[in-house]
Formats: sequence, C-alpha cells, structure tokens
Amino acid sequence: MKQNTEVTLAPVRVAAGAQVDESAALGPGTAVWELAQIREHAVLGDNCVVGRGAYVGPGVRVGDGVKIQNLALVYEPARLDDGVFVGPAVVLTNDHNPRSVDPEGRPKGRADWEPVGVTVCEGASLGARSVCVAPVRVGRWAMVAAGATVTRDVPDFALVAGVPARRIGWVGRAGHRLHEVPGVPGVWECPETGARYTERDGALTES
Repeated sequence: MKQNTEVTLAPVRVAAGAQVDESAALGPGTAVWELAQIREHAVLGDNCVVGRGAYVGPGVRVGDGVKIQNLALVYEPARLDDGVFVGPAVVLTNDHNPRSVDPEGRPKGRADWEPVGVTVCEGASLGARSVCVAPVRVGRWAMVAAGATVTRDVPDFALVAGVPARRIGWVGRAGHRLHEVPGVPGVWECPETGARYTERDGALTES
C-alpha cells in the first residue's frame, strides 16, 4: 500500500507592524515578524521566516525554507535558493560603485544606475553581520563566517572568513567543518554525519 506523504502547510503569518506589499507573494507556512518590510513583487517560498526589522527588496526571489534573521537587509535583485540562512544584520548590497550624486553633483535616481545582485545558493549560510558585496555568488552549502565581507564568489561547501573573506576550510551539509581523512589525500569527512567529500582542483564535491 502506498504511504501518504502529503504535508499540510500552515497559513501565512504576518505580525502586526510588518509591511508586506500587496504585490508580494508569500508561500504557505511563511512568517513575517514585527517591523519587517517585504517590498513590491518580492516572492518568498514555503516555510520561510523573515525576522524582526528585516528588509526584502523589490523583486527579490527567495526559495523554500529560507530564514532571514532580524535586521538583515536583502537588496534587489538578490536571489536566495532553498534552505538558505541569512544571519542577523547581514547586508546583501546591490551597487558596486555607490554614489549619492552624479559627477556634476546632481542627486542620482533609480534610472542612473543598474543594480547588481547577490546569489546565495542552496543550503548556504551567511553569519551575523556579514556583508556580501554584489555582484557575487555564494555556493551551495557554503558558510560565511560572522563579520566577513564577501567580495568574490564563494565555492560550494567553502568556509570563508575575514575582510575580505577568504577560504579557511570546508563544511558539509550539516554545517560542521570537515576533516581530511588520514592517509587519503583530497578526501574530507564530516565529523557529525560521516559523509565524505572529494576535493579536486580547488573544488569540493560530494562523494
């Protein structure tokens, strides 16, 4: 007999004091907390959490199961894939050459610049107060340390830290730092799950 695997999702929850534009789309089970702002045409998937005071810009695309913690700023045209974690006070920028005025001193408007976005791939985590300077890609299941400033693409499963951020190790899907298997160069193992990964030419893949 086939087992029923259907999952019932909770309704959308928007706390009093949050601002969600009527053109934004929120998936079932998503919660938006006090003072958060979801701008026009943003799309959030199922079972997301947007913390107190967080900001999600116009047209931003957010996958399922994403957590955007308190006071995080996700500027358009960012894209967050499924399972992404955005820590407290993280900033995803959208202007590589920011200026308030043009060379003649006139205030710049939206038509005076082309926004560039940050892409955060499946399962990746951005630590508290880290900054991603667009345009940049954070790879699948990568981890950005608290306070880091990301100025170049982060490989899948990479652990990066510092200003500017540099790779200091590898992490697995469980978020634990991997250890190289003794006597087996290029093979890394998660101390939590035992899962193994293979490093080749500066990239890590699941074995």
